[in-house]
Amino acid sequence: MCGVAGIATTETPDPAIVQEMCGILSHRGPDGDGFYTGENVALGMRRLAIIDVAGGNQPVFNEDRSVVAVFNGEIYNFADLRGELISRGHRFRSNSDSECIVHLYEEHGEDLVHHLRGMFAFALWDVKRRRLLLARDRVGKKPLYYRDTGESLQFASELKALTVVDQDRREVDLVALHHYLTYQYVPAPWSIFRGIRKLPPGHLLTWQSGRVHVRRYWQLDFTPTGAVSEQEAAERTRELLLEATRIRMVAERPLGAFLSGGVDSSAVVAAMARTAEGPVKTFAVGFDDARFDERAHARVVARQYGTDHHEFVVNASALDILPTLAWYFDEPFADSSAIPSFYVAKLSRAHVTVALNGDGGDESFGGYTRYALMARTARYRAPRSVHPSLGRLGRLLLENGSTRTPLRKAGIALTMLGDTLPGRYARMMSYFTPEQKHDLYTESMRRELSGTDSYDLMARAFGASRADSLVNQLMDVDVNTYLPGDLLVKVDITTMANSLEARSPFLDHRLMEWAARLPATLKVRGSTTKYLLKKALEDWLPPEVLYRPKQGFGVPLGHWLRTELKDLAWDVLTDGTARSRGFFRPESVRTLLEEHEAGANHTRRLWALMQFELWHRRFVDQPLPDAPSTAGETLRHIG
Repeated sequence: MCGVAGIATTETPDPAIVQEMCGILSHRGPDGDGFYTGENVALGMRRLAIIDVAGGNQPVFNEDRSVVAVFNGEIYNFADLRGELISRGHRFRSNSDSECIVHLYEEHGEDLVHHLRGMFAFALWDVKRRRLLLARDRVGKKPLYYRDTGESLQFASELKALTVVDQDRREVDLVALHHYLTYQYVPAPWSIFRGIRKLPPGHLLTWQSGRVHVRRYWQLDFTPTGAVSEQEAAERTRELLLEATRIRMVAERPLGAFLSGGVDSSAVVAAMARTAEGPVKTFAVGFDDARFDERAHARVVARQYGTDHHEFVVNASALDILPTLAWYFDEPFADSSAIPSFYVAKLSRAHVTVALNGDGGDESFGGYTRYALMARTARYRAPRSVHPSLGRLGRLLLENGSTRTPLRKAGIALTMLGDTLPGRYARMMSYFTPEQKHDLYTESMRRELSGTDSYDLMARAFGASRADSLVNQLMDVDVNTYLPGDLLVKVDITTMANSLEARSPFLDHRLMEWAARLPATLKVRGSTTKYLLKKALEDWLPPEVLYRPKQGFGVPLGHWLRTELKDLAWDVLTDGTARSRGFFRPESVRTLLEEHEAGANHTRRLWALMQFELWHRRFVDQPLPDAPSTAGETLRHIG
């Protein structure tokens, strides 16, 4: 696990810049660094040593040093690949997984990515062709940003490393901000800075002589499997999960697991216990507020499997880390579960270097209640000819009804009824609806963003899906939007901030491809979500874990914004600095604060505005700051 950075240029690269970029990434790789400079390229990396700790340094080269690469991630099938490559005559200098990359390139060129089973973002320089190849793993576990100037291509694992190259080019991309306010994250290919892009998951980028080409190399296939019984499907699911977990337990450093008490993380711990030689180390985080605390459920699983269990409690005072989170996240990010994620990573790192988690189970096996809700309401669709009228009436009720009246509920229902399926889903996922953003924006923002519709991104994701049913289509859309844009960013940043590697068995592409081809009725059946997975796990987990209502990894933020965090919210959003930006109407922001204080629920909208403002102060209002020296100390360790 590492951080990577580099520059390819038609001129002479400056290796000192790449060294500075890698310095910014030191938290991603505290165990060392490595650099390569050629005629038209400079590459660098920071290393967190997990595999071949003694000999797995980078960059890696082929036999004649005509191919060189820097690599971030883990290749779980590297032992098999290594054996195959040696049988073809390739010579290895180390026992690391990263060295497979250069030899696979010699055999397969760009198609090497199809042979990799794991998480990765890498840069490979073909010396003879003077050609740079960038690649990102299928689902987007590992990030990669780039800037194309024409004469050069600059890339890095984190956005802030690219600001080192030109600190004066830190201009907010208003379209990216517009999308962020809808979805709580900046979706690929945008970044919050104009001129810097994200390489989307499952994509390759090539640069040669100043020309850039980006193409997609992987997409889930939903072609139905042949006839398979429920029992056979459950057995195969267990087999694939066990294998995906087993190959993710290969490490030369201490290893454990996050255990939330939900189905997915509990399933991973159960699979680990069937493979591990001793007790699995497990880590849970909770709150004093019982509505958001899942530790009791985590304890049930920990007791059943005799794990070495540790718990952490987070309270409102822990939000002193907000500026620290802003520094690590690089972009505004409004998923408040980043707070407990950061803390469980921070305290886990005191015990282990690698932690497995349950990410991806919902998107492959139908775990979100919104899937069942969308399936139930899909039949209620007004004729297309009346959609505009219903939408206008719904918006009128929303604009004139208070936040808690029947008029507002009727407005929401009419707006949803008069919308397309992608539009309904986008509204379900929205922090700010288009109408709310229109009210929030200043006149200049409205003019700049006229004609830009964030819901088009959802419509495009629906249009690109090859799924055979609505439920499968919803999961496919989430795999291409919410999963890489929100969940995987959250886990990558919070773990890497603490020099901890996160591994996700449910995101094994073979397991995902198997699940995609199963019929939707094995995933969502009536109001029952994750139907097949729960059946498959009945011999592994107790009913009170498998069949309890889904809780999610939330925090009591709404209450905090009316109590301990009320003054902070007012200070951050209404002081002269925030009012002077020209993005948002001060009176609209004040209204949100006042209505929330009076009992309305504007939690997510206020949090999104706070995170943007804190990010802006950290990354735009001042020179790029040094890494935080501390990440907050206000939590209790139990166990």
